[in-house]
Amino acid sequence: MRADRLVATLLLMQARGRVTASELADELEISVATARRDLEALSAAGVPVYPQPGRGGGWSLIGGARTDLSGLSASEAQALFLLAGPAASISPEVKSALRKLVRALPDTFRADAQAAADAVVVDPSRWGEREKGRPESLAVLQAGIVRRRKVRFGYAKKGAEPVERVVDPWGLVDKDDVWYLIAGTEQGRRTFRVDRMSGAEVSDLPAGRPDDFELSREWEQVVDRVEQRRSGLDATVLIAERHLPILQDHFGRQSHVEETLDDGRVRVTVSAPVAWMIAQQLAGWGSMIEVLGPPSVQEELARIGAELVERYATPVR
Repeated sequence: MRADRLVATLLLMQARGRVTASELADELEISVATARRDLEALSAAGVPVYPQPGRGGGWSLIGGARTDLSGLSASEAQALFLLAGPAASISPEVKSALRKLVRALPDTFRADAQAAADAVVVDPSRWGEREKGRPESLAVLQAGIVRRRKVRFGYAKKGAEPVERVVDPWGLVDKDDVWYLIAGTEQGRRTFRVDRMSGAEVSDLPAGRPDDFELSREWEQVVDRVEQRRSGLDATVLIAERHLPILQDHFGRQSHVEETLDDGRVRVTVSAPVAWMIAQQLAGWGSMIEVLGPPSVQEELARIGAELVERYATPVR
């Protein structure tokens, strides 16, 4: 695409001070004529680039005009490429962009940036499973967000028929291989699961977005509300400190350490919407965990235990 070539051209001019059409063609793997047309297009569009004819000439940025990339610190450059590098393993477009960005960095940063980009590979499929495909609607939603246009799609809640929705797309979130769209609607902000969408398309209608919108902050609020709905009941348990990380892994945000006792056990509060959900998670611990309350969770554990004894106890002969 021409747009990414023009950006790469500006970054190279910033990094090197002056380039010739021939040098630019070699770096971007294009013809000299194309490189020259790109440079002339930048100048015609008002970008402060100008040619210097003669021996040792080339194209330069007037007054040292700069983009921000070469102003990165070494640690910032490494962080950028550590984040972008894994995506390059599954996206040819990202790989191409990273290659151009590496060339535009100051010489002293290039080696570390390239090493950071190559430090991680992402394999999206689990052992024994095929690679998971991205939802079909994802590219359409991304286009709507970037172009600031409303998107239209059919949306089916669990067990219901699809209903057409027209929303202002604000941002996309990938949470454990499930994609969510945060969008503005007539009823305010809403969150939609992308895998429940069908027939997504970008409309010609302009989309609004709050001036102070920040995707990470909005998503944190969504998570907080969901977690609050998931934590309708609290139970207090005692567990050996060495087993605490496993319990926390099971309950995630719905576990809170209260105190460490003199006998080496830890008092922890765990939460779930109802008693039987907590009991199901704790039943497998057996005597390694002690449930102090509430009675509803204790009763559910006793019920589960009785069912297991009835089914699996060895008959007395």
